[in-house]
Amino acid sequence: MQACSHQNRRRVILGALVISLSLVPPFYFFVQGRSFPADTTPEGAYLRIVLAVRKGRLEEAFPYLETEAQWACYTTVDYHRKIVELVRSFYPEPERGRLLARYEASAAAGGERYFAAEATRRGWERRLRQDLSGIASVEVEGERASVQTVQGTRYPFRRRENGIWGLTLFTAELKAEATAAARDIQVIERSAMDYKAAP
Repeated sequence: MQACSHQNRRRVILGALVISLSLVPPFYFFVQGRSFPADTTPEGAYLRIVLAVRKGRLEEAFPYLETEAQWACYTTVDYHRKIVELVRSFYPEPERGRLLARYEASAAAGGERYFAAEATRRGWERRLRQDLSGIASVEVEGERASVQTVQGTRYPFRRRENGIWGLTLFTAELKAEATAAARDIQVIERSAMDYKAAP
């Protein structure tokens, strides 16, 4: 009976902690007597990423990536869709099944869902969950900004064309993935034409 009571108490404490963490950004600004900042400020963009991560909905952080990162996601998805079409049309089994297993999921996603899946697969979501915390300071220099958390982590942002600030942390890896997808489709296209021409 005592062990059961202890477990229930622990569940209540954990539940309260999860709820309190999800309310940190809005509550912080309520206490400070300020409204939630616009996403045309580095603080506003950062806090929207915090909320997306805390809710477990990484696709909602997608608008707060810099433009190059967003385009890299869209480009990769487009290439993967073309690859899936070619493989379905021309490739024989078992190669067909192997390639569809590799590309179908990302081909079916939009840029937002592709980013969310990559964030989970590459451990970015876990890293963000561990590092994201309250804002200690913000430095803005022209089109670039840096948000430093109370834990000491710095998050780099760049102002997008629409005025929203976008996180630059994952841009290089997302662009590398788009470049790899461009190479992949060249190989797939050549093989598809070979299969098509085969008797």
